[in-house]
Amino acid sequence: MPRMTVLTEAELRRIVSLDHEAVACVEQAFLALATKPVAMPPILRLDIPEHRGEVDVKTAYVPGLDGFAIKISPGFFDNPKLGLPSLNGLMVLFSARTGLVEALLLDNGYLTDVRTAAAGAVAAKHLSRPDASKAAILGAGMQARLQLEALALVRPIREARIWARNPERAKAAAGELADKLGIRVTAMPSVQTAVAEADIIVTTTPATEPLLGAAEVSPGQHITAMGSDSEHKNELAPDLIERADLYVADSLSQVRRLGELHHAVAAGMIAPDAVFPELGAIIAGKAPGRSSPQAITICDLTGTGVQDTAIATLANARAKAANAGVPFDS
Repeated sequence: MPRMTVLTEAELRRIVSLDHEAVACVEQAFLALATKPVAMPPILRLDIPEHRGEVDVKTAYVPGLDGFAIKISPGFFDNPKLGLPSLNGLMVLFSARTGLVEALLLDNGYLTDVRTAAAGAVAAKHLSRPDASKAAILGAGMQARLQLEALALVRPIREARIWARNPERAKAAAGELADKLGIRVTAMPSVQTAVAEADIIVTTTPATEPLLGAAEVSPGQHITAMGSDSEHKNELAPDLIERADLYVADSLSQVRRLGELHHAVAAGMIAPDAVFPELGAIIAGKAPGRSSPQAITICDLTGTGVQDTAIATLANARAKAANAGVPFDS
């Protein structure tokens, strides 16, 4: 039997970082979703409401890739009160030819963090103004930090503002990011002050009530919403979806069920059968992107299995090149 490789979080952090190659691999995953017969079943989710917990299982087969990943991703949002991270999980990479396990990626959610941030970069690259230099981040967790780092890979970000419900966490995140990126990063007292004059707004929270509405946004802004990945989560008010000049989904079938679009439909502001472009179609040139510098654009990221297969494939390739991991005979 062929050996599989076991990779720990520490090894994966050493060989996989949030860089241009990671962004490119996720960009290609979205492109494949629009141009190839990708097999991507609906997300399987288990809710554990008494502990604010949920477990998502995602997968996808992308023609042309040698393997496919299955990811198990728990999110327990009271964990920070216990001194534990909110996200956890692992990925298993299988051979697309034989179905045998090639790699067990014990990443504790690290690869999910990287691919999610990379997706934010892809959204900004294709939907925000090329000269976008000011960012607003709602949230102060790991994804908030990574989203700003990712934006800096694709746009000339010179200034950022951060808002979070916990002002101390926002202040700490601002200080860390200012030191790491060498730009001005300021913690703000309200959502309104954070997003004012921002070119790009990224929402990264597990909010269940809207944080941002039509009244808070201005012409020319791009919004990436990545926190609403289950039915009860909601960061954008329905009137913002209605006001946008361009609304883009990572997967239209998913956002109708899980994303911000789900809430706009439920509020009666968007027709249930309304058709919107997917990010992959814009990357492929099959759908138009931003129509003008003054357009308001939104990208709704619920997280797709193609992203997981893409990042797991990249991690496995880098592990082989670095001779990393522990071979395991089953």
